[in-house]
Amino acid sequence: MGTYLNLVVLLSLCSLSLGQGNTHTLYIVTSTLLNGRMYYIYFYMHISLDCSTQLLENMDFPGTDIKFFYSPDVDHCQQLCTQHPSCLFFTFIRADWTRDNRHFYCYLKTTPTGQPNVRTPLLGVTSGFSLNTCTTELQPCLPKVYNNVDFPGADYRSLFTADYEECQRACTQDPGCQFFTFVNELFTPEKIRYKCHLKFSWSIPVTPVVEKQTGAVSGFSHNIQITRQSKTACEGKLFPNTGIPGNDLMVLPAASPGHCQALCFAHPSCTYFSFDRNVFSCNLKNNNNEMVTVAKEGTTSGLPSRFCQPDDNWVKVAHEGVDFPFSDIRFELVDDADICQGKCNEDSTCQFYSYIKKTSSRHDYRRRCYLKRAITMSAPPRITKLANVVSGFQLRTCV
Repeated sequence: MGTYLNLVVLLSLCSLSLGQGNTHTLYIVTSTLLNGRMYYIYFYMHISLDCSTQLLENMDFPGTDIKFFYSPDVDHCQQLCTQHPSCLFFTFIRADWTRDNRHFYCYLKTTPTGQPNVRTPLLGVTSGFSLNTCTTELQPCLPKVYNNVDFPGADYRSLFTADYEECQRACTQDPGCQFFTFVNELFTPEKIRYKCHLKFSWSIPVTPVVEKQTGAVSGFSHNIQITRQSKTACEGKLFPNTGIPGNDLMVLPAASPGHCQALCFAHPSCTYFSFDRNVFSCNLKNNNNEMVTVAKEGTTSGLPSRFCQPDDNWVKVAHEGVDFPFSDIRFELVDDADICQGKCNEDSTCQFYSYIKKTSSRHDYRRRCYLKRAITMSAPPRITKLANVVSGFQLRTCV
């Protein structure tokens, strides 16, 4: 008989205020496989973190990385850390870094204590802390523009504008645009001078995983905001038991046809979609010339609403037997899924949730209401140095 022991560390952020700080609950879970059955043992400890806005220039917090993103400056990096459910502090590699070609790297980090294990002086980096104990803002205003900085990739539309201010206005007025790059009058080759590239990133939460799980109920906060294009409400078109082969733009997890339809609405390049309920996959598709449908059991295809306020009934649906793993802010013990839904609605940082029923076979998880969130601020997929271009973000969140 073999015994296997795994240690998993999960950080959840609890909203109990203690002075200027919050209590953060660290959950340590050990799992042991005995005779084909998995047994779980739970330990927890509380750490108190104060609101800290201090930025430490030329100071590195080495190790304990969760993930890295690209950021144009340290303020953007700090906002990414604030939105990430597990990030407690970060290190940003600035444009003046000289050791290698890593510029604009934002490393998100965490430790069981909530503090860096090591602080090391290092030229070209800036470190700091999450602002999640200071603010609940999920869509920060990002008014800065960046000279000689390119945001490559994520383009969905381009046009010619007189200057970068006009390009930023075009981005701000286009509901699909989250950031832009403008090519100025000194750029080479001349034929693309004054070109304004509008770019996309998700402004509504994308669940990292959707999977079947007996005894689980999952859903979304009723407060999820989708950019309004009109005061007029409308519905898209759904085609049950129908597939649309080919022309995939991207494949994402989704909980329902309505959720998939909302993702298609949010992406400016999505012309139609197919949702497979067997594997919870949402295939966003792009073809402006034709749409060929085929009969396919278990798949719902459809068209997004356009130039109106889309139907938001999908956020009000609780999905029985469905789990949204990962992205936990924290959990609470409650008596049913309706109370869990209410907890998510009341918490301004919660975007989606999963509840484990009292009847679940996972005894140690019973009555747990997991509140969750994902990063929804503008996040370029890459950032590089490039002469004679200007990049920046939409200003809709600044109004």
